[in-house]
Amino acid sequence: MAVLKVIRGSCPGQLVELEGERMVMGRHPNCQIVLDNAAVSRNHAQILESHGSYFLEDLRSRNGTLINGQRIRGRTELHDGDEVKVCDVLFSFHLGAPPGAGGGRLAGGARHEDISDDTPAAGATIMGADGNLRSTDLIDERTDDNSSIISSLDIASARHARMAVRPEVKLRAVMEISTNLAQTLELDGMLPKILESLFNIFPQADRGFVVLKDPDTEKLVVKTMRTRNGDRVQTTPLSTTIIREAMNEGRAVLTANALGDRRFDQSKSIADLRIRSLMCAPLLGHDGAALGVIQIDTLDIRQQFSQDDLDVLASVAAQAALAVENATLHTSVLKQRDLERELEFATQVQLGFLPTERPKLPGYEFYDFYEAAYRVGGDFFDYVLLPDGRVAVGLGDVAGKGIPAALLMARLYSAARYELLTRPTAAAAMTGLNEVLATSGLGHRFVTLVFAIIDPRRDTVVVVNAGHMAPLLRNLAGEVSKVAPDESGLPLGVKPDVNYKQAEVQLALGDTLVLFTDGVTEAMNSRNEMYGNKRLVAFLEQAPQDVESLGEALVEDVEKFCEGRPQRDDVCLICFRRVPDPPTE
Repeated sequence: MAVLKVIRGSCPGQLVELEGERMVMGRHPNCQIVLDNAAVSRNHAQILESHGSYFLEDLRSRNGTLINGQRIRGRTELHDGDEVKVCDVLFSFHLGAPPGAGGGRLAGGARHEDISDDTPAAGATIMGADGNLRSTDLIDERTDDNSSIISSLDIASARHARMAVRPEVKLRAVMEISTNLAQTLELDGMLPKILESLFNIFPQADRGFVVLKDPDTEKLVVKTMRTRNGDRVQTTPLSTTIIREAMNEGRAVLTANALGDRRFDQSKSIADLRIRSLMCAPLLGHDGAALGVIQIDTLDIRQQFSQDDLDVLASVAAQAALAVENATLHTSVLKQRDLERELEFATQVQLGFLPTERPKLPGYEFYDFYEAAYRVGGDFFDYVLLPDGRVAVGLGDVAGKGIPAALLMARLYSAARYELLTRPTAAAAMTGLNEVLATSGLGHRFVTLVFAIIDPRRDTVVVVNAGHMAPLLRNLAGEVSKVAPDESGLPLGVKPDVNYKQAEVQLALGDTLVLFTDGVTEAMNSRNEMYGNKRLVAFLEQAPQDVESLGEALVEDVEKFCEGRPQRDDVCLICFRRVPDPPTE
């Protein structure tokens, strides 16, 4: 795996692993590598991986991205030892561990710290306001017999308050936490209030943390932290052994004098912080599954936590877990509502891109059909009337489904029209369109597309194909053949320097050209059988002559074949046929 090593920044020597096919560097918290600096653009640059090779691409940032001191334009391949500069931060790129690597491993991500069991010093990629990396070290412990755990409490029993233990303290705690938690349903606003309440309940507490399990990655993430004096926490003194025990066993844990635990002998942060006592309570959901933990600790050996304190924390944790679940559910409901609104708007926008009328071209009749597998899709078709009276028909398929594919389809719509109207030939238009998409920062998404340019004066059609299925030509006798199957080039967006070829076909009276996406041929029935090319050709050989009847019958045949099974992919179909000119009066 490739890494970036910090050369200049507040943590020289730290490593950033390049995981996945795409890692975005920028100021936005959703970036995989966050650079919190006003000079850095929200989405500044991206690193792409393809078959073991890595490429750096500037995303039209304000201040640019440099490789070995040279500002890059578009996508540039990275080589071992290259220096990458983003504003004030300087990295070196390495295919594998760099020479003399010794710093902690950094996992790219937002500002929350990931707790990992893979390495003794795991952390998050966090950049300060000065644009420099800041490492938040996490302690990864191994269980041994010399544990500092002196007491534990079944968290399930804490759901039912046992008022025999300092009843006035527990009642005050429950009332305070209830008041604070009732003020918000948002997780980010609620979690700091939990720690605020705990600091009021436990005056000896010096630090507090709320750790939650990420539902997607299963990693533990520090969601909020607090110190008694309000200072920023530069290190995270979290015992993963204690956290894992609390979550796996569903028990609140009390430790004493963590400084004396032999498991912390090699941890400089623990020695510096001099942790004397800590409590860790799991947050259990309604089904008993652990959502995370609350941990607080003290540095004062004279004010260590007691069994009574643990009982109070366990009660608070039980209530906080319910609040976390409610907040998570509330957030999900709001996201779903917003998503439904966005999808409805996206559906209307996408339908607005598609043609509302078929061309009125003397001597030709047209049929088209489009249906997305989801609310929005990535299939694309369009008719473009060229200045010299020719009509360009375009049909394509964006890799993927849903919103990302639909956004790329919208980009394709405008770029294709521009290229067709400004280039001299169909092949040149496809070549130009490929250059646009391959250098537009869209990552590894690609598009298959076919253009068919109809010249009604000569009754010819010019076809250029970018990785799409070859159009099918049916003559008046019902014979079906592929149009220029050997002239198909690479899909759009794979390589920027592809020159596409075109083929010209003479259309006789009654000839019909059928363009389609794989939503037709890859439609599947309940026995996992695909509709397939052979069935499509057999259908066209017997289909009606006029394209309206042909298209509707083909759609009906595909639906009948699927036996009511929901479609797995978008379906797009265009048919056009040369017909005799109407008699002139």
